[in-house]
Amino acid sequence: MKRLSSSAVLPISMISGALFYIVGRELPLAPAAKGDILHCIEVLQPALLFCMLFVAFCKVSPRDLKPRRLHLWLALIQCLSFSLLCLLLWLYPNTEYRLVIEALLLALICPTATACSVVTQKLGGDAGITTSYTILISALVAVIAPLLLPIATSRHGMAFLPTFLLIIKKVFPILLAPLFLAWTIELLLPKIHRRILSIHNLAFYMWAVALALAISVTVRALYHSHVPGIHILGIALATLAACIMQFWIGKRIGSRYGLRMEGGQALGQKNTIFIIWLGYTFLSPISATAGGFYSIWHNVINSWQLYQHAHAQPPQQGQRTDTNTNQ
Repeated sequence: MKRLSSSAVLPISMISGALFYIVGRELPLAPAAKGDILHCIEVLQPALLFCMLFVAFCKVSPRDLKPRRLHLWLALIQCLSFSLLCLLLWLYPNTEYRLVIEALLLALICPTATACSVVTQKLGGDAGITTSYTILISALVAVIAPLLLPIATSRHGMAFLPTFLLIIKKVFPILLAPLFLAWTIELLLPKIHRRILSIHNLAFYMWAVALALAISVTVRALYHSHVPGIHILGIALATLAACIMQFWIGKRIGSRYGLRMEGGQALGQKNTIFIIWLGYTFLSPISATAGGFYSIWHNVINSWQLYQHAHAQPPQQGQRTDTNTNQ
């Protein structure tokens, strides 16, 4: 039987996740049963993400994690754009475009997705580069968000330290624990480590299942949001523009260092669960829908990149096996 193309996996996963919620909502199940299913998904998602990252990080050596000039440029873009949007909301707190600006703010400051290394590896890139940036930008967001969010929201009672610890608690356990576990297994149990590495595409297909669950939760959140259609449309377009812009800028900057694809993934692929959490916690439930839309957009772009990579001509001998194609 012909193997399923990698470029088709993510679209199938997204459609399956949406259908899972739509069909499940129509099933004649008791509310308690539907609540149990939702609880199982909430438990399964982080567990699946942890396992996926563990497998992906087995391919990342500690010496691969080092700061690069590319990282500094990408971090500067994220922090500066976030600061400017916070200033804009402070100057015009009652603007009719506030929800759209909040959606942009969330999409621009959000750290790189923890699963970015999985897609980077699948595209043939250096997962160490995107993993290093994920750690760096997560630490920066934990500092800059508590400092500037009170300006954007007029919540001057928001204390820095509790907010900082909240963000650290949200981001770092799921990112660092599988990384250190992978390195421990490599050091103490090398046979098991080699066995994990021999299973090709394991992390990628775990990500496909996690994506289906994430899309299902996203569709549920949008269905229950009761947001006016014009606001939904504005947030959808704003996050689409932010997604395209960040992939493009990341690729442009990455090209200067021979890391075109890694730059695009590091800046463009976001931790959309964090967007939703940040929106609900510090802004508004409506702006939190930005995470759901961004999840769709960046996975559509990733699907297109996987398609291009699968159909690209093999590089000539001596040429870097980069995965990027012109978009």
